Amino acid sequence: MNNNSEATLHNKPAVGNIVSRIFGIAVMAVGVINTFWGNDPGFGVFLVLLAFVYFPAVNVFIRKRFGLRIPVAVKIILGIFIIWAALGVGELFAKIDLMMLDF
Repeated sequence: MNNNSEATLHNKPAVGNIVSRIFGIAVMAVGVINTFWGNDPGFGVFLVLLAFVYFPAVNVFIRKRFGLRIPVAVKIILGIFIIWAALGVGELFAKIDLMMLDF
C-alpha cells in the first residue's frame, strides 16, 4: 500500500468519530432544550441519554465493559428516529422559540 491509501484508511474512522461527536452534541442540545423548555422533561432526559451512544469514548467503554459493539447501521436508524421525534413529535422549533423568550 502506498502512503495515500494508508492515510485514507486512517482518516475514515477519524471523520466518522467527528461526525458522531457532532451529532451527539446536537442530540444532547435538543435533549437539554426538551428538558427545560418542553412539556415533557422525561423525553429530554431520554434524548440526553441516547446522545451518549454517539460519543466514541462511550462506545469504547461499552465494548470493554460489556463486550458489545453498537453497529453503525443501528446508530443511523437511531439518528433518524431522534430527528423525527425531535422535529415532528417534539415540536423542537416551538421550544426553541420559548427558550429564546427567556433570554
